Amino acid sequence: MVDAPRTNAARRGGGDAMSRLHGLAAALAVLGGVSGVRAEVPTTRAPTPAHVWSFDGPMGRFDMASVQRGYAVYNQVCSACHGMAAVTYGDLAGIGLNEAQVRQIAASHKVPGPLDDDGHPTRRPATPNDHLLSPFPNPQAAMRANSGVVPPDQSRLAMVFPGGPSRIYALLTSYGPAPAGMTIAPGHAYNPYFDGRQTAMPQPLRDHQVTYADGTDATLAREAEDVTNFLAWAAWPHLAERHRIGARIVLYLVFLFVLTILLKRKVWSHVH
Repeated sequence: MVDAPRTNAARRGGGDAMSRLHGLAAALAVLGGVSGVRAEVPTTRAPTPAHVWSFDGPMGRFDMASVQRGYAVYNQVCSACHGMAAVTYGDLAGIGLNEAQVRQIAASHKVPGPLDDDGHPTRRPATPNDHLLSPFPNPQAAMRANSGVVPPDQSRLAMVFPGGPSRIYALLTSYGPAPAGMTIAPGHAYNPYFDGRQTAMPQPLRDHQVTYADGTDATLAREAEDVTNFLAWAAWPHLAERHRIGARIVLYLVFLFVLTILLKRKVWSHVH
């Protein structure tokens, strides 16, 4: 009977020790889990940053000097992969080029011509009526040259591309090294404004990649803004005209409203 309290005390001491061991193990597990946690690398595309455009708003209009430089960027860089099938060389008169300039630009490009006497395809200088065609004869050739992807036609890209002109500008200026921990697929480049934050399109623009006829310093940001202006013009070539018509309609409606008020006052003045 004398040894019973001692045995109970020993049991209690052993239980306390086991509790402490379990607590220590749990703490170590938590610490181990915390030390093993890594920040997840985002894979969804980044939100498009806002950019101010001259054509924004109800009275917006295109900066035609920028649009003309943007055509130079398209012609010297983008046209190597992308066509603009809904745009003709003659349409370039809409960016302020005269007829001689349009014909000169058209003639500097080759388009498919008629078959020769032996049935072989030929190529001829383009005319103002010809379209800005894709450089590839068919989608299969385009895929072989571009990592299995067909470069999209750019005629209405600014209109249909999610994020619009601001996202086009953002992605053109945002190529760079991938963050630590992110795996880039073979043949792809990191860009936070593409879905998956990577793209099969190599970086198209760099500082001074284009020579501007007006002597403008061709920085990457300048090239990207100019070509985005050109793509926006191609998507909405009649934007300025629509804005002018809209402004006239608003002024006409205001005039009718004022005239109605004046007539109402004149009519009701006789009643009183």
